[in-house]
Amino acid sequence: MTAPFRLYLLRHGEPELAGRMLGRTDSPVTAAGLATCIARAADLPVTRRIASDLMRARRCAEALGPTEIDPRWRELDFGDWDGRSAGEIDAAALSAFWRDPDAAPPPGGERWSALVARVGAAIAALPPEPTLVVTHGGAMRAALHILCGFDRRAVWAFALPYASLVTLEIWDGEPRSAQVTELAGA
Repeated sequence: MTAPFRLYLLRHGEPELAGRMLGRTDSPVTAAGLATCIARAADLPVTRRIASDLMRARRCAEALGPTEIDPRWRELDFGDWDGRSAGEIDAAALSAFWRDPDAAPPPGGERWSALVARVGAAIAALPPEPTLVVTHGGAMRAALHILCGFDRRAVWAFALPYASLVTLEIWDGEPRSAQVTELAGA
C-alpha cells in the first residue's frame, strides 16, 4: 500500500450569477470570489492543480498556477432549471429533487448517480500526489460520498459556500478511501 496523499477540494469563488442553479451555465467568477479563492489556496503544498472546464472554477485554479482541465469535475447539469433561481422553479419539483436527486432529477438534467460516476472516474485517475481540484459544490459532495462513504443525505449536511476548502487524506486501494482532515470556509 502506498502512503496516503492529500487532496484539496476548493469550491470556486462567487459567480456573477450567484443565487441561481448553475450547472452547465458558464457564469464568470466575480473579482471578490477570485480573490477569496486565491487567499484560501495560494499556500497549499500541491504538485498538481486540476479544474472543471467551467470558467468560474477554471479561472480560480489558473490564478493559482498551471492547471489541468478535467470536465468530469463539472457541476451537476440542472437541465431546464439551469440558470434559474429557486423561485423560478416549481416548488414541489425542486423539493422532490433535493429529497432524492437520482429519482427526481431536473427536467432534461443529470441524475445524482451520473455525477457520482463521472467524479468517481476523475478520482480514480488522480495520481497519488498532493493535488488541488477547483470544482463545484455538487462535485465536492459526490467526492465526499465516494471517498468517505457518506450517503446522499449526509453530504448535504456539510455547508460548502463559495471558496470553501475540504482537505482529504486519501489512501490508495480499490476503491480509494479518505478521511476529512479539515473543512475551511464553511
